[in-house]
Amino acid sequence: MCGVVWCQVGDEETAALKEARSFGTPLLDGIAPMPLPVIQSAFDGVYPPGDQWYWRADLVKEIPDAAIEKHVEFGNAMPTWKCTMHLYPIDGAAGRVANDATAWANRDAMWTQVIVGVDPDPANAKAITDWTIAYWEALHPHSTGGSYVNMMMEEGQERVQATYGANYDRLTKIKSAYDPDNVFHVNQNIRPA
Repeated sequence: MCGVVWCQVGDEETAALKEARSFGTPLLDGIAPMPLPVIQSAFDGVYPPGDQWYWRADLVKEIPDAAIEKHVEFGNAMPTWKCTMHLYPIDGAAGRVANDATAWANRDAMWTQVIVGVDPDPANAKAITDWTIAYWEALHPHSTGGSYVNMMMEEGQERVQATYGANYDRLTKIKSAYDPDNVFHVNQNIRPA
């Protein structure tokens, strides 16, 4: 099953939404005007506090047939029903900024791809982690090498460097100047030089 979550600011239905609705009869169509907090909390009932989570993410420029085959393969092998893969389009305003204009590089990526193993039972933590890592490893060759840092687990400093790309050296100098003791380190952070 595939779910599409739409968020549009404005009054009119977009051409893309009209085309998606004409494709077939969805099992659920909840498209309606709503306040932002409603869409932000739409999945709180499905994923309550206490679930076990393991994430892996990549940025991708294109989704070739070989990647689609892997998505189908791993989608058919989900260890629990709460496991998922999200694909977020990022080819809009983010791509109109130079790679060195901010900390985040990879401005030519078209999608953020997030693979998530989820289950409420701690006994399934290994199964959801193993599935997520294997799925990510199968798709990583189709990526830019970087990720969105907020969607990364502890994956090593090389992944952090790949995420910031050519900006990493400049950012380590800034980190050294403002946080030489790495006080702000409870994430996949840039380390002082």
